[in-house]
Amino acid sequence: MTIALLTAAGTGSRMHQEIPKQFIHVENKPLIIHTLEKFQNHPSIDAIIVVTLPNWTEVLQAYARQFGITKLRWVVPGGATGQESIHNGLMKLKEEVGEDNVVMIHDGNRCMVSSEIISNSIVCYKEHGSAVAAIPCVEAVFRSNDDGQSSTVSIPREQLFRTQTPHTYDLSKLLWAHEEAAKRGIKETAASCVLMCELGETVYFSDGSEENIKITTQDDLRIMKAFLKSHKSDGSMDVF
Repeated sequence: MTIALLTAAGTGSRMHQEIPKQFIHVENKPLIIHTLEKFQNHPSIDAIIVVTLPNWTEVLQAYARQFGITKLRWVVPGGATGQESIHNGLMKLKEEVGEDNVVMIHDGNRCMVSSEIISNSIVCYKEHGSAVAAIPCVEAVFRSNDDGQSSTVSIPREQLFRTQTPHTYDLSKLLWAHEEAAKRGIKETAASCVLMCELGETVYFSDGSEENIKITTQDDLRIMKAFLKSHKSDGSMDVF
């Protein structure tokens, strides 16, 4: 079974809204529902678990019923950090399903994830045992040692990749990583790929996209709306 684990436990302080960013409405539905629909509609996803703010679990479940998210099987409260929130979701899955199942961790506020990105993540996982969505860096990049005021070191951009989500691993592998993190005192590592790297694991890249943006600020919301408008005009929205 392939399970999507969506993280939606952030408060969204940079959005400057009264409600958490994952519940802000775009085109008459919350951002988290936009994301849930992508996994609901993908034939390779069997079930969904969402980690969200403790006071918003019932709201999320109500929205899921309203918008027909039938694959949503579990909603669990998040922790104080992103790493804790993912751990809470993994522990719930450990209780409910076998450790040989596949888990695809995805940011709940990456609403523009495409069916191609999800499919490619699964293909990469089947080939390498893991997959992390990533895109090549196309800008010139410098390293600064004075808080960004100046630099004398340019890093070759062909060596650099920007990671996104989903991150796809065996549940057993993710549980191992979080157990090791606890033993080694590794905290506040929300990105599973960074945690795996710190534990000495190779990170294998699947295809990401510039459209697979993380909605964090008002500017990101405007970009998402522009993408949605563009897809509607050219008829390129994901359909299964």
